[in-house]
Amino acid sequence: MSADPREPALRAYRSTQTPPDDFAAFWRGTLAEARRATQEPVATPVDTPLETVDVFDLAFSGYGGDRVHAWLRLPRHRHGRLPAVVHFTGYGAGRGQAIDDLTWSSAGYAHIVMDTRGQGDGSTPDRAWRDGTGYLTRGLESPDAYYYRRVFTDAALAVDAVRQLPDVDPARVGLIGNSQGGGIALAAAWLADDVAAVLAQAPFLSDVPGALTMSARYPYQELSDLFARDRGRRATALATLRYFDVVNFARVAHTPAWFSCGLADDIAPPATTFAAYNEYAAAKEIAVWPSNGHDAGGSADRLGALAVLRRVLGAVS
Repeated sequence: MSADPREPALRAYRSTQTPPDDFAAFWRGTLAEARRATQEPVATPVDTPLETVDVFDLAFSGYGGDRVHAWLRLPRHRHGRLPAVVHFTGYGAGRGQAIDDLTWSSAGYAHIVMDTRGQGDGSTPDRAWRDGTGYLTRGLESPDAYYYRRVFTDAALAVDAVRQLPDVDPARVGLIGNSQGGGIALAAAWLADDVAAVLAQAPFLSDVPGALTMSARYPYQELSDLFARDRGRRATALATLRYFDVVNFARVAHTPAWFSCGLADDIAPPATTFAAYNEYAAAKEIAVWPSNGHDAGGSADRLGALAVLRRVLGAVS
């Protein structure tokens, strides 16, 4: 990757987003309440035709004590406790199928893919809301009711659950995600504490005020559609989103982070990734892919992520 003439302006870009005064207190209270309702995680073997990877349906307690599901994939020939990669997925995707995405377990990691509540095939319903799309606009009337309060809490408790697994080294846990998953990973890295690394590709929910002026693509268009229908909701919605914008999580970050973005991304525009990167308070690096879009480098970036994980999490056995 060579330097791109667009980069200097992106590195100088700053979001207009600001944190609410009670940002930390809001999240401390949310997590304390959620952790009081947790139960032991349960890993149930899943029968697959795979020869080199064992798959389990991992059920753990999320927001409100709700049972959240994840895939747990382990290399079949494993020795001792493994470093873990906790994986959060893109908008609407859910955890997918048991045999999807074998990269991380094939590389020797315990791979956990959280099912984003209400998304995907419905394995983890969002009991607080009826089924359907439009996750970005659910519960915008207050931070307490907002959809991503439940999702970010699920993600932090997923890390708690992973650290309890007998095959996982609790000191070697990394988080990764693209788009919505990248935003969730950045939030969870702060909420969960003591995470070894976070890798965020084209993170969604970053610099929401800026994104609304730069992206005419969904999911951000869901907010624009809402404000066009009901202009009176805009101020309240934007006030709620201050608690969930990952720029505000970046400002208090303490986990080493690796970002990536494609400069042709029109879904999560590159300035919104740089908004979080530029504010990020801990050690950080960014990979810039001048000709890529929302894939943020695709397989080439994934190879880079594997190199980072090997360097940060250490040997796999």
